[in-house]
Amino acid sequence: MISNIRHTNLVELIGCCVDDSHWALVYEYLENNSLASVLLGSRSKHIALDWPTRAAICLGTASAVAFLHYEAVPHIVHRDIKASNILLDGNFHPKIGDFGLAKLFPDNVTHVSTRVAGTFGYLAPEYALLGQLTKKADVYSFGVLLLEIISGKSSSKAAFGVEFMLLLEWTWKLKEEDRLLDIVDPELSQYPEEEVLRFIKVALFCTQAAANQRPTMKQVVEMLSKEVNLTEKLLSEPGVYKGQNPRHWGVNKDLQALDPSSSSRIFSSHIITQMLPR
Repeated sequence: MISNIRHTNLVELIGCCVDDSHWALVYEYLENNSLASVLLGSRSKHIALDWPTRAAICLGTASAVAFLHYEAVPHIVHRDIKASNILLDGNFHPKIGDFGLAKLFPDNVTHVSTRVAGTFGYLAPEYALLGQLTKKADVYSFGVLLLEIISGKSSSKAAFGVEFMLLLEWTWKLKEEDRLLDIVDPELSQYPEEEVLRFIKVALFCTQAAANQRPTMKQVVEMLSKEVNLTEKLLSEPGVYKGQNPRHWGVNKDLQALDPSSSSRIFSSHIITQMLPR
């Protein structure tokens, strides 16, 4: 799949190597490992990232996902946008890798019903519960990734407050209390507050409970680039999926709009990567 597409923010496939029964794909070498390692990993692998670097990683990743959704032929839904799949070159330019779960989306296809695959903490609730995949599942995952980049905290391993909230839940709580900047990584001693607030709000738009209320990735790029104004009053509480019991739905009619026959259908076949601390 990746062999036929090129984008500055996608990992380049160099070729393949066959040695008897051993087969290997060869990709470009990226010196700084993954965003998960640099930002969320152990102290020995941690690298301090200033705000301009983080903002560039956000924009580069968004541009690559938008390319997959609208310019790749056929269109592609990655299905596993997460920090460990964002690789960094020597200048910390982001490149999306790992297309093992990606799905092709021809122009005339709006959604597919499929076995759920992805990583806990990044799964869009309508996809996790109903197995209905659209491009908006990637948008949701990207929104979670945005919050991780801003906060320096893992969406799946960190817990916040006495209620042990996930990062997305905690962010919404802070928004309700008008304290959004409290999620910013303490390592960021200096940052443009207005821009950071905009990025956080973009993340909340990306993670809206109803898929049809999320922006497209093209719109996300515009929102991050200040090309559009954010209408904050349109924000509602994000959707959060926790294991087999989704929280904060309130969007049943929106889910059924994708496929009216899906209201009573819950997929039991899952492939979900759960991130656990060592």
